[in-house]
Amino acid sequence: MPLPKRKHSHARTSRRRANNFKLKPVNLGVCPRCHEPKLAHAVCPSCGFYRNRMVIDVRRRERLAETEEGAETEETTAAGDE
Repeated sequence: MPLPKRKHSHARTSRRRANNFKLKPVNLGVCPRCHEPKLAHAVCPSCGFYRNRMVIDVRRRERLAETEEGAETEETTAAGDE
């Protein structure tokens, strides 16, 4: 069985090991409904559809977020007036 004649340097060993820790690029696809980029096998964040079915009502979430932000600003201004 062959053996190395000399010891590998730390740099050479580290370089060889570093190849296994490389990050792989994210596998993005295109949503067939809205043509926005999305992760494969996941719900589209812009339209809320997965496999031609609505899974998340994105517009409703946006409206809820807007009303919560409006309520928070009203509370802070009312507390500031006192």
